[in-house]
Amino acid sequence: MRWSHLSASAGDDSLSDAALAASPLPLALPEATVRTFDTPDFAGMTFFEIRAKSIINRVPGTARVPFQWTLNPYRGCSHACSYCLSGDTPILLADGSTRPLSQLRPGDAVLGTSGTGAHRRYVQTTVLDHWTTAKPAYRVILADGTRLVTSGDHRFLTDRGWRHVSPAAPQLPALAVGDRMSGVGHFADPPKESPDYQTGYLCGLIRGDAGAAATPFPREGDPWIRADAYLDDIALHEALHWPELPTGAWHRGFLAGAFGAAGSVDGLGIVFTSRDHAFLDRVTDALTNLGLPSRRPPHPQLGGVHSVEIARDLWAALRFRHLTGVCDAPLDASGVDVRSDAHLTVADIEELGLTLPLFDITTGTGDFIADGVVSHNCFARNTHTYLDLDAGHDFDSKVIVKVNAGELIRAELAAPAWTGAPIAMGTNVDVYQRAEGRYRLMPQILSALRDFANPFSILTKGTLILRDLALLRQAAKVTTVGLAFSVGFLTESVWRAVESGTPSPRRRLDAVRRLTDAGFSVSVLMAPILPGLTDTEESIDETVQAIAAAGATSVSPLALHLRPGAREWYAAWLTRTHPHLAARYRELYANGSYLPQSFQKELAARVRVAARRHGLHRATPTAARQVPFDGENGPRPHSASSTGPESHQLTLL
Repeated sequence: MRWSHLSASAGDDSLSDAALAASPLPLALPEATVRTFDTPDFAGMTFFEIRAKSIINRVPGTARVPFQWTLNPYRGCSHACSYCLSGDTPILLADGSTRPLSQLRPGDAVLGTSGTGAHRRYVQTTVLDHWTTAKPAYRVILADGTRLVTSGDHRFLTDRGWRHVSPAAPQLPALAVGDRMSGVGHFADPPKESPDYQTGYLCGLIRGDAGAAATPFPREGDPWIRADAYLDDIALHEALHWPELPTGAWHRGFLAGAFGAAGSVDGLGIVFTSRDHAFLDRVTDALTNLGLPSRRPPHPQLGGVHSVEIARDLWAALRFRHLTGVCDAPLDASGVDVRSDAHLTVADIEELGLTLPLFDITTGTGDFIADGVVSHNCFARNTHTYLDLDAGHDFDSKVIVKVNAGELIRAELAAPAWTGAPIAMGTNVDVYQRAEGRYRLMPQILSALRDFANPFSILTKGTLILRDLALLRQAAKVTTVGLAFSVGFLTESVWRAVESGTPSPRRRLDAVRRLTDAGFSVSVLMAPILPGLTDTEESIDETVQAIAAAGATSVSPLALHLRPGAREWYAAWLTRTHPHLAARYRELYANGSYLPQSFQKELAARVRVAARRHGLHRATPTAARQVPFDGENGPRPHSASSTGPESHQLTLL
């Protein structure tokens, strides 16, 4: 979400029992109205009321989800976390270039990682969300001089696992001086296009073209366009002169130009080829000057062509691109090992004593590369699987409320460009969280969707949805309405331990019954199923039986997954409350965030058997997409998001 240039009316006193908060306003929300409520339900929580610029959000095309548009009137709830970095922190993009964190946007391709321990590899991933907040700032300094400004709850990957910079809760693993981070190390600063750089560029491009190993490339394209622009300020005869004492800027420009004429990419390697030995000597000198190791094969290629190659590793590949400014050298780092070297050792952790605007992103892998080190991103409780829990207190206690959601959605639905595509709600944070009881944004949203006959779906764990039953029924007469609840188990002691901020499972099932009695086809996401705790035959059978008794039309199981950060929180809770299960969890989640496929398939089969036993059958894909009609009253209430018990992988984000 983009929170810049937002405004809210400070004179709104419609919430009579609310008080303006005394805490300072986040720098990123300069026009927000800040409120606290003197009631037990909202103790310790702060609400930032803003007037958002948009409300319907497009899902990135690379996201593996069955919908294209989402709507979230809130940012934050009692099941979310936020971990942030300074906005100028350079983030590694998938093509090898970098971009400041503050400038990233959903849909951008970045580099993340997958796997665990010594088997972690770099992979391409996608930015799914981007936002900003204000928090007390810390500076982390590494042995190579890297300086990272971050919040205390941010996490970095180290040789001891994921570590918080300064965790709020004592049981969470804390970063310490001496920890060795993982990554490639500090990104080099990009070149400035000074006269020396431009002169070096022209020299490298023209001399490289003259000694080209094959038929010279056509003198067109980006390198030659750059050269034409530089020739407006640099005389050609000056550019072709070999300087006696070339500067670092000249070396950077020379290598960029030389690559444009005689360079190529071979995996992680950068290769320069030429028949001109003097030219290759200069290439070697320039690489050495910039600290880039290279080799010169002793024997020429066919046709007497010689070459210079840069060391084939990710550090050298990135350093060459960043130092020279070369942007047309495609990089594919997928599958490269993630390393942890001595120069990434933490040298100091300093509390700055300042509250600064900080930024964060959500990515598909759950992490990204921040100034050369592997950094964990925030995820806003994806699909409400609940046990992706952390001690991210700010996001738990500070909720951004888009108070103009109702008027925004009407304007956006009325826009000529809007095609009436289905909108998914509850895909990021629960639209029926406790704050909705105060702000009543959903009645306005549902009324607009009804009036424009726009199809929508809601995934929730909030029984507050019953308040809007009349509006839901009205909408279902003119469009497709999909409803789904999330109920993973019935055990009260487990619910109080891991989902205490939600309505109890029994109350949720009561809501399912009320909705089905009203004519809706309601599906239930059975999530999360906790190995060793709620995956017993008794627990599964009891839960599925109750889901069936509530009138649900289908059940879809989802086993617990533990992304980085959630893993640490859950491991601490499990060791404290169920120490006998710790070894089993280490074995089950040894290879990543998800349970082994064999375990998931077995779990899905057991739920499927229980579903059949209690009369719950899988909705076919065709039936799930159809809208049944009820005579002249139009479409009957129908769940557009129903899935069957074989769907062991949740598809909503």
